Amino acid sequence: MNLSQLVFQYLPNVRDLPLILAGPILRRTDSDSVTVWLAIKEARSLILEIYETEQGATLSKLLFKTQSDTIPLGKHLHIVAITAKAPQDKQLQPGKIYAYNIICEKDNYDLIEETKISRCSFSYFDHQLPTFSLPPEDLNQLKIIHGSCRKPHGGGKDTLFYVDNLIHESANSAYSRPHQLFLTGDQIYGDDVADPFLWLTQGVSQLLFDWSEELPLISGKIAANELIPGKRTEIARIEGGLTSMLRGKPEKAKSHLFSFGEYAIAYLLSWSSVFIPKEFPTGKSLFQDSKQARSWDKETKAIDSFLLNLHFVRRGLANIPVYTICDDHDVSDDWYLNREWCDRVLGKPLGKRVVQNGLLAYGLFQAWGNTPEHFALGTGGARLIELAVKWLASEGEDQAAKAECDRYLGIPVNDRLTHLPKLEKDEDVLILSRDSQAIPWHYTVRGSKHEVIVLDTRAWRGYPEGKDRGLEPPMLLCPKAFKQQLHAPLSQSNPEIEATMLVLPTNLVALEIIDKVQQFELNRDRAAPDNEGDRVFSSDVGDSWNFRADAFAQLLITLTQQRQRVIILSGDIHYSCAVRLSHWFHDSGEGSVLAQLTSSAIKNSEVTTRLVHTKLKSLFPEKTQRWLGWNDPFTIAPITKSNLKQHKYSDTLDFLPDWQYRIEWCERQPAQSLSWQKFAQQSVSKNNHSSSNPIINIWRKLIQGSIDLLWRNPWLQDGSEVVGRNNISLVKFQWSTNKAVIQETYWHSPWSKNDTVKSCYEVSLDIKPLPPIQKINHH
Repeated sequence: MNLSQLVFQYLPNVRDLPLILAGPILRRTDSDSVTVWLAIKEARSLILEIYETEQGATLSKLLFKTQSDTIPLGKHLHIVAITAKAPQDKQLQPGKIYAYNIICEKDNYDLIEETKISRCSFSYFDHQLPTFSLPPEDLNQLKIIHGSCRKPHGGGKDTLFYVDNLIHESANSAYSRPHQLFLTGDQIYGDDVADPFLWLTQGVSQLLFDWSEELPLISGKIAANELIPGKRTEIARIEGGLTSMLRGKPEKAKSHLFSFGEYAIAYLLSWSSVFIPKEFPTGKSLFQDSKQARSWDKETKAIDSFLLNLHFVRRGLANIPVYTICDDHDVSDDWYLNREWCDRVLGKPLGKRVVQNGLLAYGLFQAWGNTPEHFALGTGGARLIELAVKWLASEGEDQAAKAECDRYLGIPVNDRLTHLPKLEKDEDVLILSRDSQAIPWHYTVRGSKHEVIVLDTRAWRGYPEGKDRGLEPPMLLCPKAFKQQLHAPLSQSNPEIEATMLVLPTNLVALEIIDKVQQFELNRDRAAPDNEGDRVFSSDVGDSWNFRADAFAQLLITLTQQRQRVIILSGDIHYSCAVRLSHWFHDSGEGSVLAQLTSSAIKNSEVTTRLVHTKLKSLFPEKTQRWLGWNDPFTIAPITKSNLKQHKYSDTLDFLPDWQYRIEWCERQPAQSLSWQKFAQQSVSKNNHSSSNPIINIWRKLIQGSIDLLWRNPWLQDGSEVVGRNNISLVKFQWSTNKAVIQETYWHSPWSKNDTVKSCYEVSLDIKPLPPIQKINHH
């Protein structure tokens, strides 16, 4: 029996599966509408009911309801994002806890019955229904969770189930429980997939779809299920042009997702424990090669905490409005990083199919719930669903329907002569040509006193012109996108909005060492011979705002001209931190404050982030930076000791800056222990890596124990600037005469096996006076 056939011994029969395969996940929630996403195994007409409660514990009355049909993706996979609209006299209000139920019209089958059958509770109350509350009118009571980067076999323990803890401890209080969750990128990983995870994904895909997608190659095609786990690197590189494995990292693409079914199932496995086997086969039972066997066992062990706490993840996502935005790994590493990536991937049949499948899955599993209005009857989203269903029903044979999906996914057509993606001008940059009916991924969420503007910095990049500039960093938002995504929502001023939040999937400000490494790699690639410049892909050169000073300044000026205080939520870089950026215009003296709050990774800590997490980082603290800016011609320049000494208070220079800004890193407060529920203890792997030699074992344990004793010491682990272990964060406000934003970052304690701790950052939002004006030559 081969590897792909063996998986069915570990999966349940379809008839034994519960009706609900994943979800319910509470999605966009406003005063006049509630959207819930779920996946089920049979076609159904569903009714979403919204109830008022008494402090969450008791259902009081049915407020409103709606009915919607599921859409078929596979023989045993049907999904829906069902939206219930509130009548004018029954609009939802802050300060109350609401519950929802989903009933199948055909057999009156509801979530309470589902809970009894699957033994998977969706609720914190006896009525067994999920609950939620709207953001409060008082910003002092607003609580928002955010995080990013959740790789199943990434380093460390999964922290997404902390959402469940944060809700559970205050579920009966509309003001104390968290009100919104923003997942700011890399909800799944299309690249860098563990072999056991792809093995399970392929099995569940076959179980639910009952067919395998034919993938196009440069010459011919191949069925996805013929590409077994661990053997996909070369086809990803040669046939797909993908870059995750470049610079000597073949393991990053050895189990890359290719088919739509694989992407779809990756979402189900990330949100639901329905398909998780009680145990995985050992590497020794599968492979004769000892190296391959050890790799399998290592990856199986790495996904333990990801799989074992899925029931807590599932309940958490059912009880808080969830908002998401895509970043590169939702499709593939380096997705649209630069023009070179676009050409090499979209210019190959398999590469383009991977982007098509990843984006289609994102649209159906994420974007639909963010902006249900873009998927309503008569919209581009509704047309996308219709075409996707048609293509899937044909088992991948209807290529016309597949190609037509690109119109609504914003994927460019290829030039018939060059076979490269078509580009078009947007002022002084190039952008991917897309149809006017493309569904926008960006959106805005408004509460009683706050607004959250979510930017799509992945699909609307502005690339430099020039044949030899394919590797150059892009503008993360092209001029057209600046108008659509920033100017438009900021111009919709509402006097009741007191706090503006901005979701940036990639950071505005990062550690100085990261900037230096990326600049070094870019310079090396610029000097490299043709076809040898690929270091930019290994270090994500181009995903930082400060690599394009014009775009950085445009973002900064756009925000500070419209708002005095902005809180930026970001992720991507696998550590948590807080940065205060103060900005002043010199002509008016007016000031603004931007607080960048970063939370990453939910599960993907690395050796480097765990090092900067410790007190060792205190030896190299981040320095306060000051920059001056001029508008005509556009220039920015740092204030350094040398130029201050040379130009300070010089009366011979007339180049007074138009604006200036200062960047300050905030220290994290000492970690506090929490009395939360413990991690799940039972492992899904049954691997034994111990040596057969008892003497070697004893010495190994002694050495390892000594190192652990030092490394896991609480004093060493309590660094001063960043949390570099897996984390997720809660954002709160102090909103009175003095204003501040607080980020509580939750992470797993290395000095106690099952404990969780939190580190707090406090960023003042009070605006300080304009610093002394200094003349400096900016030429």
